[in-house]
Amino acid sequence: MADRVKNDTLAEGIALYKKADYAASLAFFLSLPDDTGIDNGELAYFIGLCYTKLERYDDALLYLEQVVTAGQDIDRVLQCRFILAIVYSLTGRRKLADFELQKLAEAAYKPAAVYAALAYNAWTQHEVDLSISYYKKALEIDPENPTALNGMGYVLASENRDLAAALSYCKRALDRSPRSAACMDSVGWVYLKLGLYDEARKYLHQARDLMPDNAEIQEHIRLAQVS
Repeated sequence: MADRVKNDTLAEGIALYKKADYAASLAFFLSLPDDTGIDNGELAYFIGLCYTKLERYDDALLYLEQVVTAGQDIDRVLQCRFILAIVYSLTGRRKLADFELQKLAEAAYKPAAVYAALAYNAWTQHEVDLSISYYKKALEIDPENPTALNGMGYVLASENRDLAAALSYCKRALDRSPRSAACMDSVGWVYLKLGLYDEARKYLHQARDLMPDNAEIQEHIRLAQVS
């Protein structure tokens, strides 16, 4: 009976969240009175998700960390650790992101995604060999993971290591995520490294059409134009 009451109380906010109306969903959860009987951890979970979707990352961290600290629902704890890792990475807190990702790796939670995230973090900290080793682990677990394929190809290209393999990785990623600006950019980046400038510009312009304000794509286009 208590679970039914809880579900009924939260239903409107959850429905708004599923409709991607994150601002309205957040307003609903924040407006719930203290005497609803809803567990604070339950509310923290949904409020943290809403803040994350709204890219209010500092607010999201406060609530997601509550869920992890409480440790009441292991599935939610792991999910929130993964979101925390992403938020920490996006906000430049790489060591905290690595801590959460290592905990997830120990728990074998979404291992391919976790190793791909660890690889990206290593790359941003200029630990190239470590990044490649993590991407290899991700691809051993899931050989068709587009994030790992794209990341591996991009790192190899950036380091001028085996450009043929880099192109293969990036094209496989794009085959699996054909509307991904990141994958299009990576293919264009490899072509640029190979000296195939017409092909590079084709993919880079497609990437820019999808993400016109992305600084990295703009820089790759600039390099392709002066080559």
